[in-house]
Amino acid sequence: MKLINMTTDKVLVQDLRQAHSFWSRFKGLMFQRSMPSDSALHIYPCRSIHTFFMNFDIDVIYLNEENKVVGIETNLVPGKIGWRYKEARSVVELPSGKIYDISTGDTLAFVE
Repeated sequence: MKLINMTTDKVLVQDLRQAHSFWSRFKGLMFQRSMPSDSALHIYPCRSIHTFFMNFDIDVIYLNEENKVVGIETNLVPGKIGWRYKEARSVVELPSGKIYDISTGDTLAFVE
């Protein structure tokens, strides 16, 4: 699945994995050594995240029900708790340094 910024018409990620079940959300990216540079993880439902038991920094995009960006965090290091956005309904976790050309208010699309 691809992640596309519909506001700028740019492909953000070529390989988007989904974590929509309890166990896949619970595990997330914990204990992985790294994340391929053109991949990301979409966690739904989710309003906030943590990086405990992670081995690398991540960037995080917080989305509302309409997949509009309501928050962005960059370079979140292991062992931290991310912000909690009241409007957020899901998050996309990407390798650190992958968020660029994304702004609050942009609309993202998940495309097969």
